[in-house]
Amino acid sequence: MNKLSPLPSHAAGMELDETALKAAATSHLDEGAVTPAFSQHRDDIVRLLNDALATELVCVLRYKRHHFTAHGMTSPAIAAELMVHATEEAAHADLLARRIVQLGGKPDFAPDTLLARSHADYDTSSDLQAMVKANLVAERIAVEAYRQMIALIGDKDPTTKRMLEGILADEEEHADELKDLLGT
Repeated sequence: MNKLSPLPSHAAGMELDETALKAAATSHLDEGAVTPAFSQHRDDIVRLLNDALATELVCVLRYKRHHFTAHGMTSPAIAAELMVHATEEAAHADLLARRIVQLGGKPDFAPDTLLARSHADYDTSSDLQAMVKANLVAERIAVEAYRQMIALIGDKDPTTKRMLEGILADEEEHADELKDLLGT
């Protein structure tokens, strides 16, 4: 049986720059976890997150409207699912707002620009099937938007990337559930 030899404590090319660590840690303490190396991308990431926040808020409003206005034989079960989605979208909005603040930004909840900043539309359908379809379209928009955001952010902000990947997984699940409801 071969024994693996331990890695040397300082493998060639794998050493941290201690001077840079100390400089990053001691400058701009008022910015919390945002270090100078990250700050060059912060404004763009905050803008992307604020647009995602607007999208989530519009989705909450659309889902709630559909929940309360759904009618028909299958509406109680579908309405209940729409409220579950509304609650999950609100949780996404909270995650996004919290991350924006962590990055030193200001979450934009301004109702007068919400629709203009949202990737998804609000919908006033009264037909149950049209409601489900509108929500499925919105979820597919969210899925694509989060995929693009994850690609754009890449390794520039691993924490935000992981958060977005979690939200993306939820949005994909929502889309699958809505697709199944269309078959009801």
